[in-house]
Formats: sequence, structure tokens, C-alpha cells
Amino acid sequence: MVTSPPDTRGQSAVHAVLRHAAYPVLLLLVVGTGVCAIVLEWDPAVVSPLFLIGVIGYFTALERIIPFNPEWHPNAREWGWYGLYFILTAVGAAIAQLLVTLLVGALAPTAPSWPAWAEPPVALLLGSLGSYVMHRLGHTNRFLWRFHGVHHVPQKVNVANNGVNHVFDIVIAQGVVQVSLALAGFSAPTVLAVGMFVTAQGYFTHANVDVGIGRLNHVLASPEQHRLHHSSNPAEAGHYGSDLAIWDHLFRSYTWAPGRVPAAIGLFDPTSFPRTDAFLASFLHPFRPRRRAANRATAPEPPA
Repeated sequence: MVTSPPDTRGQSAVHAVLRHAAYPVLLLLVVGTGVCAIVLEWDPAVVSPLFLIGVIGYFTALERIIPFNPEWHPNAREWGWYGLYFILTAVGAAIAQLLVTLLVGALAPTAPSWPAWAEPPVALLLGSLGSYVMHRLGHTNRFLWRFHGVHHVPQKVNVANNGVNHVFDIVIAQGVVQVSLALAGFSAPTVLAVGMFVTAQGYFTHANVDVGIGRLNHVLASPEQHRLHHSSNPAEAGHYGSDLAIWDHLFRSYTWAPGRVPAAIGLFDPTSFPRTDAFLASFLHPFRPRRRAANRATAPEPPA
């Protein structure tokens, strides 16, 4: 499916305003909610799902108002499948959180180890680095790719298919990052606040919205970068950072340039994974025996 930059001729004033305001509004909401979560010590079990619903609703609406590519809108059938995967993803996140709680209860410091002013930025940097490493391993490690590749089957990028994941991919990736943060001695409210930013960024980067962030692309992840990550062209499929772009620069997996868009979205080899609507086959795929000449569908190192 060929993509092209959106035609901005004749756009309404509302479109123009939303195109520039959508991301700053999101950041303000994240910061405001995060500060309240830390200061007021909000219960993560209540705040996290409400925040997630709000973010998904926000971008679902924007996708209809300022879409990047209208052909990427999910149809009714895809919404059904994406919803099923989303439930499975939520189950995986809950399992990861349970494992984190058990490990933290046994091993983590009983009191925060960081000054209050240092906690949020340091936790964000460490969590983002851990997420980058796990995501990159999900592409370059053959075993982990069996799970993560499920996410790259759809030939569209939109807020709905951000939830298309293998349950064990979520358990492994989120579990490692969350345990690392907790064992580093960060307080629960700080971990919650950082988690909200990561959640918002994850859905933002997948959103099918005509939003550009300009030079901020060199610091923060964006849909402009993440569409390249989902490209079916190995030469441009870098961008493993889902929240910050600095690690892609540091580890030379940054491929975006102004105006660069993927020619097509999906797996390098579309036959290497079951279709998204083959739900059971997708779940079982990682556990099936590998042929000796198994297809190497993982991403090679992007050009420097």
C-alpha cells in the first residue's frame, strides 16, 4: 500500500489549528495528570485505565478529523480483531504488573532512593532506555521476534492496531522495564507518571494523524518516525524508541528526515506470520517448530 504526504490544500482552519495543537495539548494533559499523580499520590489501579481510555479516545477522534492517510482507517471487521488483541494486550500488561509487584515486594527498596526532583527525569531516561533495548531485541533476536512480529503484520498504522501484540511480547518487554524501574528505587507515583507519558507516546506514535513535531523529532518519538519503523523496507525500518528519539540517535537507528514517508507498511516477508485475523494461529506461531532455513524477518541494522 503506497503512502504519500497528505495533501494540505484547502484544509480548514480547524484542521490547521489541530495539526499544530494536538501534540502540545497531549503533553500538557500528561504533565498535568502526572504532577497530580505524584503530589496527590493517586492510585495507579484507578488512574492508569482511565488515562488509557482518554488517550485512545483522543486519538481516535483526531484520526477522523485530521487523518494522515484515510486508507489506514480500520474497517468494522478490523476494529473487532483489534479489540480482541487489545484485550489480550491488557491481560499481558496485567500479568506483567503482577510479576513486577511480586518481585518488587521481595527485592525493591522499602523507601524511594532518589531525591524527589530527580525521580521523574531519571526514571523517564532509564525506562525509555530499557524500552528501547527490549524493542530492538524484539527485532534483532530470533526468539523474541517470534512474539513481536505479530505487531508488524497489519499493513496500516493507526491507534487501534497499537494493541495488536502477542501477550508474551507484552509480558516480557513491560515486565523487564517495570522491574528495572522499581528495583532502581523509584516511588510508585513516579513510575505511574512516567508510565502515563510512555502510554501517551505509544498511542501518539501509532496514531494515523496529520501531525508533525518539527525539530522535536530529534528528542521525542513521533508518528513521522514510527511509520518508518513499520515500513516493509528494511533500509528505513529503524526507530525503536517509542517515547524518546535520543536513543535512536545514540545507537544509530535513526532514519527519519523531513518529508520521508514509507512506501509500504508491513512485514519484510508477509508470509512469515499468520494474518492478524488468524487470532489463534498468531498466538501459537511463536511455539511452532522452526525450519532450519527459517525466514529471517527481523530488521537488519539500519544505515548510519
